[in-house]
Amino acid sequence: MRVLVTPDYRTLSEEAAALVARAVRMKPDLALGLPTGNTPLGMYEELIRKHRQEELDFSRVRTFNLDEYLGIAPGHPRSYHAYMKTRFFDHVNVRPEHAHIPDGSPGIDAALECERYENAIRDSGGIDLLIVGIGTNGHIAFNEPGSSFDSRTRVVSLAPETIQNAWKHFANEAEIPKHAITVGIRTILDARHILLLAAGPAKAEAIERALRSPVSESVPASAIQLHSDVIVILDEAARRH
Repeated sequence: MRVLVTPDYRTLSEEAAALVARAVRMKPDLALGLPTGNTPLGMYEELIRKHRQEELDFSRVRTFNLDEYLGIAPGHPRSYHAYMKTRFFDHVNVRPEHAHIPDGSPGIDAALECERYENAIRDSGGIDLLIVGIGTNGHIAFNEPGSSFDSRTRVVSLAPETIQNAWKHFANEAEIPKHAITVGIRTILDARHILLLAAGPAKAEAIERALRSPVSESVPASAIQLHSDVIVILDEAARRH
């Protein structure tokens, strides 16, 4: 595992985007696992800049998002479909048929959707580079504490702190999803390369536990210690002193 500590969030975003751009140029049909949330926003902005100013070509890249809320239609403004469209896909040349996000639409057969999504990843040859953040409780994607390291794409119940953190994105408590579809930890570990991003002091304790504590299902992100090719990029604020 390689840990890179950057002086600030902007530098973290630039380093992450540079790594992704290098991977895309080396393998134009890269299978790329993508996260949502606040941390990767700077990386997406820098990748958009590289596409526009440096001709970074995403036309053959295949993307697989890590999760989606259950019970929210893709067109909902708080869906991760909408997040990816407005923050990234509308600004680069990823082909719509190459962009994969779990479908959490109301009334969907969630078990069938999970199976379909896992099969789509497998049929693509697996994820080459998977980018992931970390929650303050140590979750990765929506694999909350207690998630099995053998888990695959499935429906999960969101932890209270995860639901609480979603408050700012929804009008009221009733709208906040309580469940999600997420790729599993085994799916994450099957990726050929993993890039974990963490920014800000709120992530410092979770990063310390994920990287330094014994591997445990109580800290899902600690599973990355089991992977042979991981790069962690932190800003200075996320490093525990």
